[in-house]
Amino acid sequence: MLKTYTGSCHCGAVRFEADLDVSAGTGKCNCTICTKMRLWSINALPQAFRLLSGESDLTDYRGRGNSVAHHQFCKHCGIRAFEWVDMPNMSGSKYYNINVMCLDGLDVDELLRAPVTYYDGLNDNWDETPAETRHL
Repeated sequence: MLKTYTGSCHCGAVRFEADLDVSAGTGKCNCTICTKMRLWSINALPQAFRLLSGESDLTDYRGRGNSVAHHQFCKHCGIRAFEWVDMPNMSGSKYYNINVMCLDGLDVDELLRAPVTYYDGLNDNWDETPAETRHL
């Protein structure tokens, strides 16, 4: 069920809202940055994501080997509440990966019932599940 969530970084400088259906599923990627950050994300199209405050508080980091992903970090607390991806990863159009742990009022039971898709971003093989997922 589609629901509007608010969310933020740790210090609250960056705030956003997004229309999301948690029951449709979430994702975890095995690329080096997602693994190190332990990112657990949910996707949103641009029309379903709204940055409410903190645009000037964000730092854009593009990881090595994946120049289409814009990892947005709060320059005060360091939290990556969301990122946006140009293309060609998975969808063929721009989308947002929202860190589910940065969503306010998220029902943990609903989150745990939702399917999780694992992505092999480490090998740029987005349509395949990585051989090892236990650490994600």
